[in-house]
Amino acid sequence: MPNNLRIRAPAKLNLHLRVFSPAESGRKDGYHNIESVLQAVDLYDELTARKTAENGTCRLEVNGMELPARNTLTAAYTEFCNLTGVSEGVHLVLTKRIPAGAGLGGGSSDAAAFLTLLDKLFHTELTLKQRLYAASRIGSDVAFFLSHGCAVVTGRGELIREIEARTDIFFVLVQPDVHSSTKEAYALLDERMNRPQTKLFPPEADLENMYRGPVCNWTFVNSFTEPLTESYPVIGRALDAVKACGAVFADMTGAGSMVYGVFSSEAEAKNAYTQLCGAWRTFLVRPCTAFA
Repeated sequence: MPNNLRIRAPAKLNLHLRVFSPAESGRKDGYHNIESVLQAVDLYDELTARKTAENGTCRLEVNGMELPARNTLTAAYTEFCNLTGVSEGVHLVLTKRIPAGAGLGGGSSDAAAFLTLLDKLFHTELTLKQRLYAASRIGSDVAFFLSHGCAVVTGRGELIREIEARTDIFFVLVQPDVHSSTKEAYALLDERMNRPQTKLFPPEADLENMYRGPVCNWTFVNSFTEPLTESYPVIGRALDAVKACGAVFADMTGAGSMVYGVFSSEAEAKNAYTQLCGAWRTFLVRPCTAFA
């Protein structure tokens, strides 16, 4: 086993995201329950880790953005050490390519990837149950990234029902110039939930069949899209631009601000990408599975 280990961490799209009000959730921990269809896509961060002689220390070297002192990676190291009793230090190099504040789950994916790297680096052979336990303590979306890349997700994001990922669809992502914090997005959504609600959501039992069916029949909804678009009209303009390029379905992912369009062929997706990339920060991606 080499001293340096490398892994790539994929982004995710929420193809559907229903957020329940605190009253509907019935939780006492401050979280909202959700129902979501999550799809991993081939836009990756890259992590390389090695052991060091500095016991109890996780040294981070980040290329592409600045992380706060407390982040999902340091949390992953702490949870791993608590779970395994490992006390050796680690030096982690993270190359960021997944945009932050976009609803793509980069921080959660990095944490899950780091857990996987640590398990290999120290030969601890953690079970999936152990890794899922650690993931649930780091953050709500982390557990999904230990799946095979597509799932119906419920609870606060920790309950994962894996489904087989499609390989016949393509996505064009467009990033408005908006950094959407999850805290702000939930505040906007909570305020909106105080108003009468008319939006219809597909039942949880229908989500997998809808995902497998024709994209033109999708009625997926993101609870965050309307309140974020009201506060940041540029998100709505990005959605309109993607739809105008022929997307069969389009919405915002997560708590925003990235929007995506779904296309039935690579040629159609490439054509839309070419039209959009002059005016927007744009990505062409497709479904992927686990870490690479």
